[in-house]
Amino acid sequence: MEKVEAMASQEGVIQPVIQAPSSLIPKEVVTDFWNAIKSDNPILKLVLGLCSVLAISTSVQNALGMSLAATFVLVGSNVVISLIRKQIPSKVRIPAFIVVIAAFVTLVDLLMAAYSPHLYEQLGIFIPLIVVNCIILARADAFAARQPVSRALADGLGMGLGYTIPLLMLGGIREIFGSGTLAGFSLFGSNYVPMVMMLLPAGAFIVLGFMVALFNTFINPKQLAYESYGGPGG
Repeated sequence: MEKVEAMASQEGVIQPVIQAPSSLIPKEVVTDFWNAIKSDNPILKLVLGLCSVLAISTSVQNALGMSLAATFVLVGSNVVISLIRKQIPSKVRIPAFIVVIAAFVTLVDLLMAAYSPHLYEQLGIFIPLIVVNCIILARADAFAARQPVSRALADGLGMGLGYTIPLLMLGGIREIFGSGTLAGFSLFGSNYVPMVMMLLPAGAFIVLGFMVALFNTFINPKQLAYESYGGPGG
């Protein structure tokens, strides 16, 4: 009997140690990450930042470069703004956020110009314009400035991934039909006649429209139905 009680007491000590890793990532952090990808997807749900999305998504390379740059700025600015949120006066918070975002954009701009000049030329003015990207500024003001670092980091990563996936899909579709290639590799041979419209703004609008419709119909249908009957955003 004493052995059984001793074993039970040992299990009571060991059990929290075994269960501890499951609590290393708080539930709200995981929720923030997935909400940023699905419920609050910046392109397919919130329809933000479309200027750069429509302009540079003519190829997978351009889409990937822009996605990585925007994600880096999102994560970096979210973390820094969350760290200093209590020191920023409310009346000057927007200029302060823009200064933080501009610092990360400058870093990306210089690194890309130094190590990937071809991609830098392709993206052009849209790298500096990340400073005023409404996705980044909106998340800074609406989320990072009100949440601890862990949740701001999760939101930045989720928003970055939610921006990257649709942008890569859009860039891939436009490159395949508009150039007959994918990531620079020919798919249909020299006899393929490209659909030039897919490389024009009209083609970008058409493809993005179908992507938004499919996302809100099949991937996020419950929230769409809720909003259509007077819920938030309806």
